Amino acid sequence: MCYYNYGHRFINTQKVYTMPRPVKWRRVAEMPQVNYFKPAGIPLRVLDEVCLSVEEAEAIRLKDLEGLQQEECAERMHISRPTFHRVLESARQKVADALLKGKAIRIAGGNFEMAMRRFRCDNDGQEWDVPFEAMVDGPPVACPRCNSLNIQPVLPLGCGFGGRGWGRGRQRGRRSW
Repeated sequence: MCYYNYGHRFINTQKVYTMPRPVKWRRVAEMPQVNYFKPAGIPLRVLDEVCLSVEEAEAIRLKDLEGLQQEECAERMHISRPTFHRVLESARQKVADALLKGKAIRIAGGNFEMAMRRFRCDNDGQEWDVPFEAMVDGPPVACPRCNSLNIQPVLPLGCGFGGRGWGRGRQRGRRSW
């Protein structure tokens, strides 16, 4: 049996095997401040739950709350317009399901990265933001004010619990610095 490698496909004489595409991280500007909603007056133990990913919540925020066009929303999330449309439609379907059928909504997980990373100097307490584009070469090594090497990332609200890291949802395909 002979295998041939053509980019993302492996072909043998009988079958074609397709490799999955790598995960494309969706850019999220901010974490939702509240990550759980439930209908009033119904005990939590009897409720069904709908899980909305962080990037789905970001799509609703950009399109419905800020009122942006889909093209601009897609640019901000660093995804294509058709992908943004699919994410938005999935989010709206989940929210409608929860509202009309009396289910709880949990906002958690997904394939996302924060647009800005915040760092704090342990010597002078200064905090500063580093754009994601600057993080490609690695995190900062020193405080911009005092040049101390004693700096730490500041986790945004809703991140860090359960070992998810600083700003990422599910940890598929982790990048190393």
